[in-house]
Amino acid sequence: MNNLINLVNENLERFMDTAYPNELFESMRYTVLLPGKRLRPVMCLETCRMLGGNIEDAIPTACAIEMYHAMTLIHDDLPCMDNDDFRRGKPTNHKVFGEATAVLAGDALLTYAPQIITKHSKNLGSDKLLKLLEEYFQYAGAYGVIAGQVVDIESEKKYPKNAAETLNFIHTHKTADLFKLAIRSGAIIANATDKQIADLTDFAEKLGFAFQISDDILDEISTFEEMGKTLGKDKTAEKLTYTNLYGIENAKCKLTCLLDECYDRIQESVVFKEIIDAIKKRVGI
Repeated sequence: MNNLINLVNENLERFMDTAYPNELFESMRYTVLLPGKRLRPVMCLETCRMLGGNIEDAIPTACAIEMYHAMTLIHDDLPCMDNDDFRRGKPTNHKVFGEATAVLAGDALLTYAPQIITKHSKNLGSDKLLKLLEEYFQYAGAYGVIAGQVVDIESEKKYPKNAAETLNFIHTHKTADLFKLAIRSGAIIANATDKQIADLTDFAEKLGFAFQISDDILDEISTFEEMGKTLGKDKTAEKLTYTNLYGIENAKCKLTCLLDECYDRIQESVVFKEIIDAIKKRVGI
């Protein structure tokens, strides 16, 4: 997996230009290039490889997905959202560049990402490019990640009567939709069949849901040194999380079941197995 992470890092550096106004582009680069696991772009590349596609063809899309993910981190850390001072062990974007520039840097990344796809993927052909952009706007927009974030905010300190259903909506869209975007995009680039894409979409939803549960658990049991961000804020803010609703032990049980199911369904990929094993190790299951 490290080879794929290095490939993503090299190309993120290549794609992230510096231009006028410098403050905007430096703010964009700051969060995009922070050291990270690069899970989503790695998933895109590995799915493409697993289905017999050319990884080089998937690099622009994989990097664009990481740029979008960086946008969500910038906005999520803002005072009007989670109000975090640290991300991946470094000061958050708005702490370095100011709140206004951070908002605009996030906005810029939202549109900069699909530009990377169209500018650097012309060899894929117009039909496939259109499919990739449709995927991006579906899962990254008002029907996807952003919808999940809004419901997450709405549910703080006032759990709805249908809390379990609402929590599923939050986890599915806020987190799993970006996993779906990564995996489905890799599959499309590799010319996957509709059946393969449908199966991989279900796998991506389960893995994304599991990843968010693990994040909920780690917010309570991990440390700043391990996570690089302020912990315990979900409980303080009375956010609707899996651990707050069901307790840590039930959350670990659900996480174990989901990850075991994901593991059984992705036997042909060493990379996905490594991702699943890493989640288990971090949570201690």
